[in-house]
Amino acid sequence: MNNNIFPEIEIIETVETELEPLYRILIHNDDVTPMDFVVEVLKQIFFLSNDRAAEIMLVAHIKGTAYVQSLPRMEAEKRVQRAHQAAGMEGFPLFFSVERE
Repeated sequence: MNNNIFPEIEIIETVETELEPLYRILIHNDDVTPMDFVVEVLKQIFFLSNDRAAEIMLVAHIKGTAYVQSLPRMEAEKRVQRAHQAAGMEGFPLFFSVERE
């Protein structure tokens, strides 16, 4: 009878990996884009709650810019591009920027 019914288990050492650097997404105020459109973009593209999206929109409206979120560069740029496309399709100059943290 074979007493070795379990396969041998190879233990692999864990190796610490460096995480991708994060990039801050900022929204910039303009006097054309409707506030409700901005809130919807923040909810749909950046997956923010209604309350958080409204808060960010108001900070940008009052101070000129507001922090949206931090993401790895490629994801940050992809979401900003989607936001710019959505605004452009509606004829709004909504603008986001990306900067390294």
